[in-house]
Amino acid sequence: MKTTTDLGDLRGKRVLVRSDLNVPLDGTTITDDGRIRASAPTIKGLADAGARVIVCAHLGRPKGAPEAKYSLAPVAKRLGEVLGSDVVFADDTVGDDAKAKAAALEDGQVLLLENLRFNAGETAKTDEERAEFAGELASLADVFVSDGFGVVHRKQASVYDVARLLPHATGDLVSTEVDVLRRLTKDPERPYAVVLGGAKVSDKLGVIGNLLGTADRLLIGGGMVFTFLAAQGHEVGKSLLESDQVDTVKGYLERAEREGVEIVLPVDVVAADAFSADADHEVVAVDAIPADRMGLDIGPESSALFADKLADCRTVFWNGPMGAFEMEPYAAGTKALAEALVDITARGALTVVGGGDSAAAVRQLGFRDEQFGHISTGGGASLEYLEGKELPGLTVLEEGDA
Repeated sequence: MKTTTDLGDLRGKRVLVRSDLNVPLDGTTITDDGRIRASAPTIKGLADAGARVIVCAHLGRPKGAPEAKYSLAPVAKRLGEVLGSDVVFADDTVGDDAKAKAAALEDGQVLLLENLRFNAGETAKTDEERAEFAGELASLADVFVSDGFGVVHRKQASVYDVARLLPHATGDLVSTEVDVLRRLTKDPERPYAVVLGGAKVSDKLGVIGNLLGTADRLLIGGGMVFTFLAAQGHEVGKSLLESDQVDTVKGYLERAEREGVEIVLPVDVVAADAFSADADHEVVAVDAIPADRMGLDIGPESSALFADKLADCRTVFWNGPMGAFEMEPYAAGTKALAEALVDITARGALTVVGGGDSAAAVRQLGFRDEQFGHISTGGGASLEYLEGKELPGLTVLEEGDA
């Protein structure tokens, strides 16, 4: 795949950059600007090279039409602050305002288009609909740079189809993400542990199956762990349980034992009588979860166990919190795991935090990005890569220029 340095002199050229600026908002207030900060270096590098930079991105899940709550206007303001220069904002994507502002750009200026998903063609299922919208986007620019790692697993107009219409390259962010994923999958330094959490085991069955042939240890927490505990014959009370996946998980447990992969499950959990920060809660052993309670975090003994299992690791990939970290009584397990990763990072291990809720958790709990080896901007894309799936947004970049 080409990088931006392979594109030659970009001074005066209009460069369309697909970034991932899908940040969480509380009204118009950005609550985590991690994706903006991660996207800024590529944008700044192009602008400093004299390019006329046109940034496109999505926010949330609008239904192919404008919705005020999904406007990228707050993102334009914050992006300007991070870049240290004003960002022009177009109130449409391929309409009159976007065309006029793109045409008026001067060397080194940055324009952010309104939410791509305000256009039905961005996520259309048919090639024809996507191609029509992609053609309108491509008409704004001379060159395309793909830098939205969080969407490279999507076959969408701004990710896949535009790259087939313009000379293209990967941005710094996508290049870094791919390099890290290759280190996780191509002869990783061992011991290699994968920590998986989050709500549903069904979301991660494919990656679990694939990693049983790669990782030395799998540590399981979060809501998904209760399907594993049920597969071991434990009662899980009112905890999140995917009963239709119990037999599948039993098969994975048996396969892991045959192949010598260690699966580490919690030995205790924090069980509450309701999904609430104010609920009555207690620490119980995993074989003694009360029928009227739900597990909302791994317990202190489990936190110590997980830290011990990570202490000698040279490579760790983590995706998914250990509990309902948004509520203080159930944040200790996720915090303890993050602390364990910080410790081994300082000793030279490669630690990768796999985007999404995991990235939000470490920041909310007071950790700095630089305390970890890498914080991904694309949890879903990372998981699909580790599952061995083809990522359309990367595959198209490997093709020759348009």
